[in-house]
Amino acid sequence: MERILIKDLKSEVSKSVLIKGWVSVRRDQGKMVFFDIRDRSGSVQGVVLPQATEAISVAKEIRPEYVVEMEGIVNQRPPKNINPEILNGDIELEIKSIKILSVAEPPFELQSEINIDTYLDHQPFTLRSSRARDVFKVQETLISGFREGLRNQDFTEFQAPALVGGDAEGGAAAFTVDYYYNQKAYLATSPQFYKQIMVGVYERCFATPKVFRGEKHATTRHLSEYSSLDFEMGFINDHTDVMEVLEKTINHIVSSIKEKHTDILKRFNVEEILLPRKIPVLKLREVQKILGVAEDPDLEPEQERAISEWAKENHKSDFVFVTHYPVSKRPFYTYEDESDKGFTKSFDLLFRGLEITTGGQRVHNHDELIERMKMKGLDPKKFLFYLEAFKVGMPPHGGSATGLERLTARILGLSNVKEATLFPRDINRIDTLLSE
Repeated sequence: MERILIKDLKSEVSKSVLIKGWVSVRRDQGKMVFFDIRDRSGSVQGVVLPQATEAISVAKEIRPEYVVEMEGIVNQRPPKNINPEILNGDIELEIKSIKILSVAEPPFELQSEINIDTYLDHQPFTLRSSRARDVFKVQETLISGFREGLRNQDFTEFQAPALVGGDAEGGAAAFTVDYYYNQKAYLATSPQFYKQIMVGVYERCFATPKVFRGEKHATTRHLSEYSSLDFEMGFINDHTDVMEVLEKTINHIVSSIKEKHTDILKRFNVEEILLPRKIPVLKLREVQKILGVAEDPDLEPEQERAISEWAKENHKSDFVFVTHYPVSKRPFYTYEDESDKGFTKSFDLLFRGLEITTGGQRVHNHDELIERMKMKGLDPKKFLFYLEAFKVGMPPHGGSATGLERLTARILGLSNVKEATLFPRDINRIDTLLSE
């Protein structure tokens, strides 16, 4: 008999079927044994009746997370037992035979409430929970929404390298790699150089690379490896053109998630995402004036939360753009505002109290880039490969980078970005704790 997916059982009522999957729950009720079985498509309840003597004997051996194949008959549930809120809530499988494909020894019940360290210590197991599967289905849609949103605006995708010859951020702690001929390479802190180079090829480009940051953070918002949603575009007037493209892309992402995952958003009990037609825009100094804080070169986490609350209350928006960070705070390639000296045509996008995106206009003049490098204490000779793109002519351009895991966490109301990361790497962990 050919296997059928669990989501398709409704069309097989009164027929014999073969399913394969994992046992989520096993419970005994008198002489009957009930199972909840799941596969990639969904779950169904199965029951072994006492007269199915061979199946009963096998059923008594089975525990949660056993991998099984089961043959049985699809029956309608009695009206009083129908649950319209779940998939297959109106049917159940009367199991006639069971074959155990693999036994399991779970460390605890899959849906148990556990702390974040226990969750991460056992990720090969805990990722199977319905909550974790929900998180990463939403994340999958987020990535595809990013791609679709940019392709709709005539962007071309490219693959950025993870090994680089120089640090694009000009100061961010980069991981050093021993390379050939006694040379040092680095794990990329950003695809910045390469997406700028690709503006000279396709004019509009994007990438979704892994990037690596070696700062010794131990917070709920930082990772040492994360996924970055990057785009870059040529022939812009200024940073506001970049913000407009990002705004359209965020709209597409949010619409896709609402359309495909209403059930998940409901399960996570998160408020509807407030995304107005135009996201409010404030200069950094305007934010600081609203909050009554000093004019520092950046916002503290509590200030990001406070101005996000302000945007929600005053503009019915969960998003707010903050622009014009000081030249001293931004990388060497960031464009200075001619009409606001000392400040850049750059921005951060905050979402529900957290910075998720950084972007802006870039310097496109070759000689000016060299001067900016020197001002930041960088040796232009180490960046000749990158600088060639500007030596052969580059249009005014800009772009942005959005943290995939941060955006996912904020959409689902997760308190720790590691919950939105399949296999987190941070100061304390690469799969297992580094202190062990």
